[in-house]
Amino acid sequence: MARIELWNGDICDLEVDAIVNPANVSLWMSTGVSGAIKRAGGDAVEFAALRQAPVPLGEAIVTGAGTLACRAVIHAVSLDRDRRTNASTMEAAVRSAMARAREMAVGSIAFPALGTGVGGFPLREAAEITVRTVRDELERSPDIAHVTFAMRGTVAYEAFREALAASAPGSGAARVAQTDTRQANPATREGAVTGAGVGASARSGVSYDSLSSSSGAHAPSRPRS
Repeated sequence: MARIELWNGDICDLEVDAIVNPANVSLWMSTGVSGAIKRAGGDAVEFAALRQAPVPLGEAIVTGAGTLACRAVIHAVSLDRDRRTNASTMEAAVRSAMARAREMAVGSIAFPALGTGVGGFPLREAAEITVRTVRDELERSPDIAHVTFAMRGTVAYEAFREALAASAPGSGAARVAQTDTRQANPATREGAVTGAGVGASARSGVSYDSLSSSSGAHAPSRPRS
């Protein structure tokens, strides 16, 4: 079973196989998460995306990651030309991103909150759609062992925490690892978020899969699958 993790930090820092970019149909990367990915990964990421533009709403394409810590960027087209979105488009974009991940046989993938920045989509509804769709797609994605929802800020983090808890199989039966990179040493962090269980030094809570609250300056170390 894939491990699902919620992380409070910058998606650009994550050492995973692929991160998802909330793209628009033109694939220009100027604002929000897209702009952050471009700044961290370099112009080459945007140039590679533009060579495949335009891309229909709900579809997804793959580019290299430039200087990012990940291996690839999956550009999930969730915003129209006016940078707006809706529930069906967001679900389709998430499914397309997972399909590209399966085609690449990635072991780990990270999602931001699609459509909730410049797209203006309600955060809690976006969290419910994204979490539900990812859980559904994981059933046909045997190679994906680790999914991270990377959120910036308390509001987004809480919206996804609630969505994950509400959708968890056997809700309340599983335990959750909560770690803070400002206080935990690397060995403690690794023990808390890897494997099926919860590290002995982790602070336990009430939840569903594996959840890591990392609000320090550096992303938790994760081996690339």
